[in-house]
Amino acid sequence: MPKNILAEMGSQVGLTPARQNKKEAEEWARRQSGPMVNPSFEPDDFLPQSLSPVKDEKKKPGDKGIFLVNMKEKNLQEVEEYEPYDNRVVEHPTTNTETLLHLLKGSLGTGILAMPHAFAKSGYVVGTIGTLVIGVLCTYCIHVLLDSCYVLCKRRKVPSMSYTAVAEAALSEGPDWCKACAPYAANVVNVFLLIYQIGTCCVYVVFVSENIQYVLTKHFGLNVTVVEVMLYILLPLVLINWVRDLKYLAPFSAIANAVTIVSFGIILYYLFREAPTLEGKLPAGKIADFPLFFGTVLFALEAIGVIMPLENEMKTPKDFVGNCGVLNRAMISIIILYIGMGLFGYLQYGNAAAGSITLNLPSQTETLASVVQCLLAFAIFITHGLACYVAIDILWNEYIGVRLLNSNHRLLWEYVLRTLIVLVTFGLAAAVPELDLFISLFGALCLSALGLAFPAFIQSCTYWYYVSDSERIRMIIKNAIVVLFGALGLVVGTWTSLDGIIVKFSGHGQVMNATEATIFNETSLMP
Repeated sequence: MPKNILAEMGSQVGLTPARQNKKEAEEWARRQSGPMVNPSFEPDDFLPQSLSPVKDEKKKPGDKGIFLVNMKEKNLQEVEEYEPYDNRVVEHPTTNTETLLHLLKGSLGTGILAMPHAFAKSGYVVGTIGTLVIGVLCTYCIHVLLDSCYVLCKRRKVPSMSYTAVAEAALSEGPDWCKACAPYAANVVNVFLLIYQIGTCCVYVVFVSENIQYVLTKHFGLNVTVVEVMLYILLPLVLINWVRDLKYLAPFSAIANAVTIVSFGIILYYLFREAPTLEGKLPAGKIADFPLFFGTVLFALEAIGVIMPLENEMKTPKDFVGNCGVLNRAMISIIILYIGMGLFGYLQYGNAAAGSITLNLPSQTETLASVVQCLLAFAIFITHGLACYVAIDILWNEYIGVRLLNSNHRLLWEYVLRTLIVLVTFGLAAAVPELDLFISLFGALCLSALGLAFPAFIQSCTYWYYVSDSERIRMIIKNAIVVLFGALGLVVGTWTSLDGIIVKFSGHGQVMNATEATIFNETSLMP
């Protein structure tokens, strides 16, 4: 190994100066080549430059709240000149259009089909305003996270960082009590991301299987169960998750988006076939039912799990943010679509709006309604590959792949991991009949933290030593409000999901007892 490599590695964490002037370079060379001396007798005119933020004691007493990086002006200029976007090397970069399609498919899932039911709990006025507010807040938190990521990349001179790396780096630059938690930040974020993404994949498996099973039994007269349908789609799920690069998933996302648009068009036909009316509809629902609305909208709108991988894979990542960037265009479209589907679905079906709008369509009497179920099942099936990509990326790049760098079968083990993740989602979906309630529980828990609380906390740590006292106070107040809002979503979503699980399984218990009693009576009457 060349001698320069260790020095360069040390320079990334401030152990050795990566760039010095001539005098400093000669002094550093003398110390490295000469005999070891007691540091107590070393002169103080030479100090290795550190990237750690420390208080500037020479600052004039005008504003004692300013904290600066202890680097010379030359190094400060180099930090400012470093552009992370220009230093990224992506093997298969995605275009703006491809990234937009990925982001739309990452957000437009099964959640939008539950929006009419959510509006039935909140009312059409509160539902419209609430969806808009939650959507804007989610978009703002995504921008906060991306901005913190960009700043940390410039400081550390790295081209890109994952969500977990951003969290760990931010805490390491925050106050002392945050620095103590920094080593655990990556694992905490990974746990939340894994639970959410794998849970979402389980919901997709159940949704696809139930819709296909319904069509097969009602329109083709086949006697199949949901679990049998899961077995039929297992191999195609494995194959689509063997696609290793997001660029190759783009054609599937395009097909899924086209299919989704057609399906929504048919659903809109049913929504407006008879004019929606305000008669019997409430502008505001009961306060006790609002938690169901909040949990559904937060779970449906948030797509924080795919944001960082999509931005890191872009050919022109600068176009992702900005007033007319890919992110804003996607989120504006998503919010409008969610409000429209929820509002008009509620005005059409009222309090009878089911958990999925497809269940309100006349599927038993009209073939077109069954076509919608098949099309949406296909679209959600394609989305399964994108949702699994995040879970695979975390497990492989953070934990497993780094331990197999010298293995001759590294590619084989990657495919084994991809297959195992699909099998886990299949097993959970087949084992738990009411999986949607469990996923909503973990989804509300994870997304309230990942999408709201964590980005605000990361921003506070990132800028803690780089703003004045007045700016820091404003930042803390603003982010504290966001964190409290996220904590409210966590508590409310968890409580709502647990209550639904208890009620659902209590009903199942009663049904099972009644079924067992019927079987017992029929058996006892047999000769």
